[in-house]
Amino acid sequence: MTNAPEETRPRRADRAVPPRHGRRKRHWGAVLPAVAGVLTMAVLLSGGYAAYAYNRLASSVTKVDAIGSAPPAEDDVDGRAMNILLVGDDHRPDNATPEQLAELSTESDGGATNTDTMIVLHIAADGRSATMISFPRDSYVDIPDVGKGKLNSAFEYGTRDGGGDSGGARKLIATIQDLSGLTIDHYVRVSLLGFYEIVKQLGPVNVCLNQPAKDAFSGVDLPAGVSQLDAKQALSFVRQRHGLPGGDLDRQVRQQYFLSQEARKILSAGTLLNPVKTTKIIDAIGDSVETDQGLDLLALARQMSNLRPSNIKSATIPILGTPTVYPNGYALSVVEVDTAGMPAFVQGLVGEPPAYADAKAADPASVSVTVTNGSGVTGAAATASGVLTGRGFQVGTPGSSATTATTMVQYPAGQEAQAKAVASVVPGAVPVQSTAVQGVTLVLGTDGAMPSAPAAAQPSEEAQPSQPSEEAEASKPAEPAEPSPSSTAVHEFGQEGVCIN
Repeated sequence: MTNAPEETRPRRADRAVPPRHGRRKRHWGAVLPAVAGVLTMAVLLSGGYAAYAYNRLASSVTKVDAIGSAPPAEDDVDGRAMNILLVGDDHRPDNATPEQLAELSTESDGGATNTDTMIVLHIAADGRSATMISFPRDSYVDIPDVGKGKLNSAFEYGTRDGGGDSGGARKLIATIQDLSGLTIDHYVRVSLLGFYEIVKQLGPVNVCLNQPAKDAFSGVDLPAGVSQLDAKQALSFVRQRHGLPGGDLDRQVRQQYFLSQEARKILSAGTLLNPVKTTKIIDAIGDSVETDQGLDLLALARQMSNLRPSNIKSATIPILGTPTVYPNGYALSVVEVDTAGMPAFVQGLVGEPPAYADAKAADPASVSVTVTNGSGVTGAAATASGVLTGRGFQVGTPGSSATTATTMVQYPAGQEAQAKAVASVVPGAVPVQSTAVQGVTLVLGTDGAMPSAPAAAQPSEEAQPSQPSEEAEASKPAEPAEPSPSSTAVHEFGQEGVCIN
């Protein structure tokens, strides 16, 4: 028997799952985060109703002590950009009426709180662009002071021993900061009912599908082409995972797409210039949204005043697969996160540090580099080390790394020129500033990127004995040990006329 939260407890081998918190049916845990509330707040507060909207919101939004101590400034990889953790849980408020629960196609959950959707809204320092970064709820991660567990259990762990919502928020934030390297500046949370009420007040939202979607579990039943969704249909649309090839991962794409389309709805003149509608939207947000104590809604509105839907992008953290693990002997299906490749993923979103962009590649003879193997190909690090030595670099003893999809050149601050020299001879490698390394480190990934051999070195290599060796075998093209699903593609769902599967 274990007292772990439900979403961390492994399933029994016979796949039987006990009822959760007294609820008879799961209803496939719902769904959307507070992106809807954040985007709506920001836009409304930057419009003609700013003072009115601020006063009305300030008196109704619930505040919690969610933000703990921030990482050191030198570890903040994106500088003045803002990161807001947006959390959607499937909690049904105690005061939800039977009629409201029926509209949600659900029932009372007995007080359960499961953070089913987690998105970091990364807003550029100039406020002109933003990226929604999704974190799969089943990601198997290190939870501080707990150990390994699914990401959506972190909040529940934090609420224990009197921690309440504030403790849950801090535990979840600490987990995501450790996982991603991003500093979380603010926190916004909305319940299932809150999302429904916000979408209900915004009015119908158009979506476009490349093929029909029908799923009895979520209730979605839509034809191919453009459909106009009311609040109940929107919930079904973003809840669907059955019938989608990637399950929960594809459901995140649905959520990202819907929120981008909703942003277009928020920014339409018909929404913002209607005082009655505006008031109803403000009231729905105020009754539904919980934020950290330091979130200044007016400052957020000013930062996002130039944001347009076409500049809102979406991405999902990199993963390596969806294996089954066996903690305590029970089967548990999880999402394996590419933790080694996370720095490259984050830098791809926030951009290269100015110091690296301005650096001039150093002379190879002055550069010390170590190669570690995260490719899954035996001997790859030794092969790469030999090529770099042939190019004149000072190369240390090769080592191993956790498997990663992306080949990286990691370097500490101050060694930009040395890193640039290594990156220049490894086509496809991503340079990443990191506090985890003491010197320049080439981390090989399953993408197969390797140092290119100098032309002059090729004859001497051919003259070597033809006896098979580990290094020679490693130089041959090889398939990764297991497929590495792509989860890092950046989507531009805010563009007009975009359809999805």
